[in-house]
Amino acid sequence: MIKLPQIDCQQVADQIGRFVIERVRKAGATGCVVGLSGGVDSSTTAAVIKYAFDRHNSSCDAPLELVGYILPSSLNSSRDAADAESLARRLAIRCQVCDLEKVIAAFRATNPEAFENHYHRGNLISRIRANVLNTKAATENKIVAGTGNKDEDFGIGYYTLFGDGAVHISPIAGLSKRLVRQLAGFMGLPERIVSRTPTAGLEPGQTDFRDLGYDYDLVELVTEGLAQGLSPRQIAADTRVLRLAERQIDFYASSFGEKKWRSVSEIVSDICRRHSMAGMKMEVIHPPAAPVTLVYE
Repeated sequence: MIKLPQIDCQQVADQIGRFVIERVRKAGATGCVVGLSGGVDSSTTAAVIKYAFDRHNSSCDAPLELVGYILPSSLNSSRDAADAESLARRLAIRCQVCDLEKVIAAFRATNPEAFENHYHRGNLISRIRANVLNTKAATENKIVAGTGNKDEDFGIGYYTLFGDGAVHISPIAGLSKRLVRQLAGFMGLPERIVSRTPTAGLEPGQTDFRDLGYDYDLVELVTEGLAQGLSPRQIAADTRVLRLAERQIDFYASSFGEKKWRSVSEIVSDICRRHSMAGMKMEVIHPPAAPVTLVYE
């Protein structure tokens, strides 16, 4: 049976907070910048960092600051930006909205080929976001806090190299999507953020489930099985994997009118393939991840 970890949310919030402060001070920086999308990953990252900075600043003469940047394009819904701004007000952090449409359009002069399909245009937008965030951080003597979780970044490498992967630290990279949602609830984030459907916001109507054909709960099960020494065949035969994958195959077909995967073993093979690719991507860029305590029962 594949074992899934559990966390003590208070302990993990403290661990991530100490990690972030240590890295900021080691860099001689004045704090962090974070890209706010209105989703659970960026919101949880911001909430934990603000919690840590508030505790640090209460007993330190050199206060640290968290700044949020909202970087919408025409592909993002107004609700996402509104939720991000609402979160910034809730956390009482400085926040700025930087509309990227004119910047994106300017790249038609140098990279017209990127506008010929949604995939390349989406990755271009991700790299533009990273450029804006890293330049803001540099001019403010801050570091960029990434918002990728364990399933996306290290499980299947579902991020853009030199885009959303271009960060200085990865505070929640030790937590699966499931555990990020737990931590988000513990930090008091609104349910609409905690349960938000994952999307990169880089293609029209895009969701991670529509791209992949499975969700991050299944990614976690498969990658944990691999880490625990199970073969893909053994993982595909695991009762929880079977039940979850079969439900997701049916749900995808009912949602989009066609099947993306024909069998559980096909899904497991795809996750294993992506997991291998994630390792290769990490060799190109591998930001430090906060250590967290995972308890297997």
